[in-house]
Amino acid sequence: MRTLHDFLPWLAANTDALLLGSLVAAVLVIIMLGLRWLGYRIVVRDPSSLTWKGVIGRVLSKTSLAFMVATAADTVARYADMPPRPEHLLFVLFTIAAALQSAVWARELILGVLHRNIGEEPGGTTLGNAYGVIRVIVSVALFGIAAVVILDNLGVNVTALVAGLGVGGIAIGLAAQGIFSDLFAALSILFDRPFRRGDTIRFDATVGTVERIGLKTTRLRSPTGEQVIMANTKLLEREIHNLAEAQRRRVVVSFGLGLRTPPARLAEVAPIATAALASVPSCTLVRCVLTGLGASSLDHELVYDDDSLDADANAARKAAVLAAFLGGLDQAGLLLATPTQTAFTALPDGRLVPPYAGAALP
Repeated sequence: MRTLHDFLPWLAANTDALLLGSLVAAVLVIIMLGLRWLGYRIVVRDPSSLTWKGVIGRVLSKTSLAFMVATAADTVARYADMPPRPEHLLFVLFTIAAALQSAVWARELILGVLHRNIGEEPGGTTLGNAYGVIRVIVSVALFGIAAVVILDNLGVNVTALVAGLGVGGIAIGLAAQGIFSDLFAALSILFDRPFRRGDTIRFDATVGTVERIGLKTTRLRSPTGEQVIMANTKLLEREIHNLAEAQRRRVVVSFGLGLRTPPARLAEVAPIATAALASVPSCTLVRCVLTGLGASSLDHELVYDDDSLDADANAARKAAVLAAFLGGLDQAGLLLATPTQTAFTALPDGRLVPPYAGAALP
């Protein structure tokens, strides 16, 4: 089809196929334009892409006109019986456009999901500060894959290239496996969200408030003021208690009454505890019971729930509960056990008399 004389007979023979292909291509382009317009509208409403709808809209808005044109041309070529060379040229153009467009979609999807999990303040975490670096890494990886796909469809032997990239990736992975391990652990924290910045967590014997979630370490601020730094991989290997997710605080107070306390009066302890908890707001009695017989005391346990999650408020209310409870015990004439109650009295004849037998001494 080098001359107009060759083109006109071909056009006459393929008029119906060209019209049908053009119609299908126009429908595909209209659909893609509609999806891109919808994506733009979603991005305008949610520019930060903090929802899944925003992430999908961000992906759709990145559909390029070049990909639409290449798709339309390839569709028309498939319906019409075109000569081999023009058909191959259109196929190559479509392959390049499709590979690049797929890389753009995948990049926007990955970065959108990452941005959604980082939150409204990307600078609040090291992962947020590293967002630009992560964007570059993701872009290089995806467009590198797109380049390999394009070369392979163009007939280039990419086996050696892929093998070289694989060997290089393995070497880099082995050399920096510790760094990558902590990086993936950081991403696990980011996506799974066992805790967030500002949460108070406990693992082993350590309690602290999360200050920063970094690429390699997580930094906590302990109640005593020092900073605790823990590798992300080691941190996820432990059993983590997220205190910020608690609905209330349970407080346990152990105390002991004197051994001289008459058994009949032990029933008065629970009502005293109930009255003490009723005088402090947001505190609810769970139980106040005798738990055991100690060497010098009648051991009790007072358990109550505090609806506040603030540590300072918990401490203030605990002090108020203890003050009210001690006042109630004193008013009822119930005495707490003291260490002196464990002392035995020595009689002149050498016998040892326990303190609760003092009234029976001769």
